[in-house]
Amino acid sequence: MTAVQNKSAPLSSPNEVMDEAQFSRWATLLERRTGIYLPQRRRSFLISSLNIRMQELGIDNYESYFNYLTTGTRGAVEWEILVDRLTVHETRFYRDEQALSVVRRHARQWLDQNPQSNARFDIWSVGCATGEEAYSLAILLDDLFINSGSRAYLGITATDVSSAALSAGRKGVYHRNRIKNLPESFQTHYFEALDGQHVQVIPELQQRVCFMRQNLLELGRSRTGEMDIIFCQNVLIYFPRQRRLEILDYLAEHLKPGGLLVLGAGEITDWQNPLVQVENRQGALAYRRSAPESEA
Repeated sequence: MTAVQNKSAPLSSPNEVMDEAQFSRWATLLERRTGIYLPQRRRSFLISSLNIRMQELGIDNYESYFNYLTTGTRGAVEWEILVDRLTVHETRFYRDEQALSVVRRHARQWLDQNPQSNARFDIWSVGCATGEEAYSLAILLDDLFINSGSRAYLGITATDVSSAALSAGRKGVYHRNRIKNLPESFQTHYFEALDGQHVQVIPELQQRVCFMRQNLLELGRSRTGEMDIIFCQNVLIYFPRQRRLEILDYLAEHLKPGGLLVLGAGEITDWQNPLVQVENRQGALAYRRSAPESEA
């Protein structure tokens, strides 16, 4: 979940040592506003990111930038830019085939149980970054639904804290290298060539994906309804354990009965919630929400 240099006062190197008080102040701001925890081992990443952005703005010290960032409308706009720099959008199409296989198997079971249904099948991609994950889910399940002859409506909600990343996802334009993991048939069917280097997601698929900005600290304000599948990978690792548990409890509440929560392997241990049961899914970590007793 994406300039002017001040020539009179050159910036210090990104390798400059940030003192404890400064680091604590910046880390506290990030955690208070986004919930993202920045440990000491990522101090150099913070320093580098701040220095690059400060150089672009012509600001020559951390204190001035902090004040700029936390004051008025201009600071609110700048905060959006900095959050995009501080959140890593490392993703690609078909990133985790094991997890995607779990998704497809669950959707196949749903189709078998609802062969004539025109109901909605809803998926939530949490921390969608620049859209590759959400579109991978859309491609996988659109193909499945078409081949099964289902009349059900497939919808994907894709959320992230970065407005710039969401903007990129809405455009749906990617370098050809980003789709190389997709089967050839998917590459030709779901993408249109823009030039020799870039492709764009076809409009029919884009219409299935709704990109929304969401801060995981503010889930209580979320307009997201109940989901058949919630796909949350490489997101929880940025949060302290207690926050992870709170997020997971919220996600469990937003599964439909029988719905599936798919996580990244190793993102959480010893989480228990009475609404869900862990499933053995061949290398992918998944939890299924129990159906009411009358439906079990």
